[in-house]
Amino acid sequence: MVAISNIDLVRRVPMFSVLTEAQAWTLSQSIVKKRYKRGECLVEQGGRSNALFIILAGRARVISVDSRGREVILAVLHPGDHVGEMSLIDGQPHSASVIAEVQTDVLMLGRVAFLQSLPENTSMSFSIMRGLVHRLRGADRKIESLALLDVYGRVARALLEMSETEGAERIVRNKPSRQDLAKMVGASREMVSRVMKDFEQQSLVLERDDGSLVVRDRIANMT
Repeated sequence: MVAISNIDLVRRVPMFSVLTEAQAWTLSQSIVKKRYKRGECLVEQGGRSNALFIILAGRARVISVDSRGREVILAVLHPGDHVGEMSLIDGQPHSASVIAEVQTDVLMLGRVAFLQSLPENTSMSFSIMRGLVHRLRGADRKIESLALLDVYGRVARALLEMSETEGAERIVRNKPSRQDLAKMVGASREMVSRVMKDFEQQSLVLERDDGSLVVRDRIANMT
């Protein structure tokens, strides 16, 4: 990680952009920078880390594992996203694990500093609440997909949610493996492979030379 002052790192985080200079300086004295290698665990399901983790660079996945070792991918985190606040607020163990997909740099803010900063700045409190609401809405969509959509619909919705607008096209830049996509939608890898093959044959999905995917708007009809 390039040597950057803690105060500059704080200013890079959208959640902290609402802080005054004095508040940002105080917070910068409490943060810790850490780098995780691909495959390393930031947060472990059932454990307690007593810190807020904010992604600075890289990418991480949020996964839940049942007693038989089956995994489901709940979300993928990108720079600016944060995790760990739920356990800091209610004192309960983490409900899921967070694993670095690539080399990932984070800021860590301890429990005491986190809880002290919320009453001092209502804007930051609202930022945390917005993040929690966003996560709750995502959970609602996932529950709805599992309850109401078949595998075709669930895969289509997952691709749309992963895509970004690029000109007149929707692009999935970090193409997930069939296995990962299966873990996202609650289906077998074989079934997901069959669905993706059908999507490609119907020109609903097109893989580009750089490995990214073009997702046609017509795929929304599946959802």
